[in-house]
Parts: sequence; structure tokens; C-alpha cells
Amino acid sequence: MRIFVKASPGLQLPKEGNPRSYITDSEAVAVDSSHYYQKALIDGDLIELSETEFLAEQAPVAVKANSASSGKAAAKDAA
Repeated sequence: MRIFVKASPGLQLPKEGNPRSYITDSEAVAVDSSHYYQKALIDGDLIELSETEFLAEQAPVAVKANSASSGKAAAKDAA
């Protein structure tokens, strides 16, 4: 089962199995509902999001990515 989480404000949590990569408070991620993440939720290190909240946070990221690529294309056309 997947859960949607982000770090509590001001915290970073190492990802399970990849301790050099972090879950931050600036971006929500989908992770497996493992003991590691369940304990982090109980300890208050992570905040669980609903699927709707997760998708709402992902939408602005997609819009920014599309805007950036559109801007590059427009600049290329203008040149």
C-alpha cells in the first residue's frame, strides 16, 4: 500500500533504503507504507496527506515544468 507524505515543517527525513536522499517539507512524495515510514508518522517527523492533497501539490510542479519548457521554446522561436 502506498501513502502520501511530506516532512514536518523544518525537517528532512532520509528515504528508506537511500539515506542520501531526503523527504523534505517542500515536496510531497508517495512511499510504501513500511514500518520505517509508519514510525516516522507516529514520531511526527512526517505528515500524511490524502490523495487529493498530494495531487494538488503535484499540479503546480507540473505547471511550472510546462511553463519553463514553453518559455524556452518561445525564446528559441524568437531568436
